[in-house]
Amino acid sequence: MDSLKSDHGFTRDSSTVDLSIHSTMDTLVMTSYFFLVLFFGMWMGISIYSSNTGSGHYMGLAGMGAASGIAVGALEWNTIFTLFVLGWIFVPMYSKAEVVTLPEYLKKRFGSLRIQFFSVCFFILYISSRISMEISFGAMYLKMVWNTDIYQTVLIVVTITGLYTITGGLAAVAYVEALQAGIMLFGSALLVAYAIQEVGGYQGLVNKYSQAIPNVTQQGNWTAKPQCYMPRPDAFHIFRSCVSGDIPWPALILGATTVSLFYGCADQISVQRLLAGKSRLHMKGGCLLYGYLKLLPMFLMVMPGMISRILFPDQVACVVPSECQKFCGRRTGCSTLAYPVLVLGVMPSGLKGFMMSTVCASIMSSLTSIFNSSSALLTLNIYTRIRPTATEKEIMVAGRFFVIILLAVTIVWIPTMEVASSEALFEYMLVFKSCLTPSVTAVFLLAVFCKRVNEQGAFWGLTLGTTIGVFRLLAEFLYGPSTCEGGRKCPKFICGLHYLYFGFLLFLITILIILAISLATKPIRDEHLHGLCWSLRNSRQRRLSLNKEMKWKVFPSSTSQQGMFGEASTCFWKLWDLFCGLDSQSGSEIGPGNSTEEKIKAIWEQMESSDTSASLEALARRMAARKGDEHKERMKDWSDVSESPFWKRVVNVIGALLFALLIAAHVFYA
Repeated sequence: MDSLKSDHGFTRDSSTVDLSIHSTMDTLVMTSYFFLVLFFGMWMGISIYSSNTGSGHYMGLAGMGAASGIAVGALEWNTIFTLFVLGWIFVPMYSKAEVVTLPEYLKKRFGSLRIQFFSVCFFILYISSRISMEISFGAMYLKMVWNTDIYQTVLIVVTITGLYTITGGLAAVAYVEALQAGIMLFGSALLVAYAIQEVGGYQGLVNKYSQAIPNVTQQGNWTAKPQCYMPRPDAFHIFRSCVSGDIPWPALILGATTVSLFYGCADQISVQRLLAGKSRLHMKGGCLLYGYLKLLPMFLMVMPGMISRILFPDQVACVVPSECQKFCGRRTGCSTLAYPVLVLGVMPSGLKGFMMSTVCASIMSSLTSIFNSSSALLTLNIYTRIRPTATEKEIMVAGRFFVIILLAVTIVWIPTMEVASSEALFEYMLVFKSCLTPSVTAVFLLAVFCKRVNEQGAFWGLTLGTTIGVFRLLAEFLYGPSTCEGGRKCPKFICGLHYLYFGFLLFLITILIILAISLATKPIRDEHLHGLCWSLRNSRQRRLSLNKEMKWKVFPSSTSQQGMFGEASTCFWKLWDLFCGLDSQSGSEIGPGNSTEEKIKAIWEQMESSDTSASLEALARRMAARKGDEHKERMKDWSDVSESPFWKRVVNVIGALLFALLIAAHVFYA
């Protein structure tokens, strides 16, 4: 029988099907799909850029650029190298481990509650320091440009930020951040266009920067040292002397890379967004766009600070304490205000408001990322341990409550940071990262690449490395930053080593401690490590959990009653559900008998049903893993057609182009 009658009334040949026939429409549909996936990857990259670029970058990078030249911009470029590590190695590993937060990965990898708790405390400390920097620099900028009550202004900005973070979840945060990133990029580019025209083009910047000297360099019998007000002769070089350079070239290569590796493997804010990716192509595309955008701070922030010094040397490069006091209220220098000074000096009156929006967008985008990541850390790593019988709705409410607490703390912190000296705040943040992140980075690197590392080695390496870093950090804060006139008050045996050198040395010390203790103690069996470390990343065997955790009996079982968080259908709770986007029908309990994966799966499924974290749909599916075949099928689905050889090559070519562009930029400004 050569043909069969179909259900629709037409005949078709039953013997052969021509597999080579496809219509133009089929090609367009497939191409559109691939570009749509790539587009979402690009959108993710914009969101990551927005979340990691705040007012501290505008004020801090511009201020350090005005004071010493372009070397600080190379620190931003250095981060791009580690994005390849993030997108190609660590995010796929975390996805296979089926985690949402990085402390959760350490818990699965080592089976240790103490490491998980230690890492949560570290991330909260790191997040708090970022809040301080954003509020401080944002307050300085708004006070100078807007000339209004700074407390009320920042209060409005922070409150709006908190509201849409609470009600919208991660999806709203990511979408708003993408919009704010566009505002930030356009506003910064607009300012650069006006500034570069004012200074006579790029060549004018190069020629005039060496002459940007303040007119007042003495007062009475006191005369400032030339090195305190003269521009550095190596201002347009990123590789500087090992001895006299403010950022020596070995420190840039070794120490800065160590700090940047933190963003490449252990930054909760960036990793959380990438884990929401629908495919590997999605994640890699986001990393690549973020990498291309990271090339821009050198030209959108650092060089504008240098132009500001050329145009307004008496203000930005002031060296006489009385002159600085008159201009910015501080006697130690005013280079931090280079960016707002440039905005006020070169932008027309109508566009000054737009630049205000640019900096407000940077503040809001950074704070929303901080709030959202903090909520995930505390809810999934602390609250579910304290209340193992909590309902899904209770956990959702707890997450929003944590955001409210952070919002309140931030608002209370505003007047404190407003009066704090911010001249060296950005450099303090660099010191902070160099002292505290290397030990955390070492733990994550060895956890992924060395399966021989066990819980004892990781814990004591993390503890001892952090203790050494805290000792150096406290010394830096107690003795204060070095000054041009007074030198460095901190003893040489403590602070004599450049903070970037110290970061690299601390990284090596932590690695040696971890390896030494791990080799001297019992290893973790492979059956507990499938999908958690590099050598076993493609293992199809089922992983057995490490059961070393203890239950935290903080609340008595009598408090674990239904209706505790609004299960009753009262008007108040209905309004609360509507405000927070919670599903009033969901009241299932996450009991102590459920596995960690089942608990977190239920949480994220509830978030999906309330439309608060739609961008985490793929992540929630991956976290639904329970047993062998289902897990394999999901891994197969995650490695779908978007990882076809053609598009994999396209992404790799785009990545190679970024790498080549980065190398060329380093060679040009060497």
